[in-house]
Amino acid sequence: MDQSSLGGLAGWFASMIMKANTGIIANIGLGIVGAVVLNFILGLLDIYAADAWITQLFVGLVGACLVIWLWRAMRGRS
Repeated sequence: MDQSSLGGLAGWFASMIMKANTGIIANIGLGIVGAVVLNFILGLLDIYAADAWITQLFVGLVGACLVIWLWRAMRGRS
């Protein structure tokens, strides 16, 4: 499974969990950015997330939820 389809799937799941009305492009972006962000945070904690697609799907899902939450928190302060 390639990165964009994993990102799309992770972003789609995250948008359903977080009740965000996003389109397919935003879902892909959320999944990919979420995976990058959470992999970075895990790296700072010396935790290695395996390169297996299911692990990265989970990391992308959690990361995308984190990105949505952070976006809402920042937007709410404006």
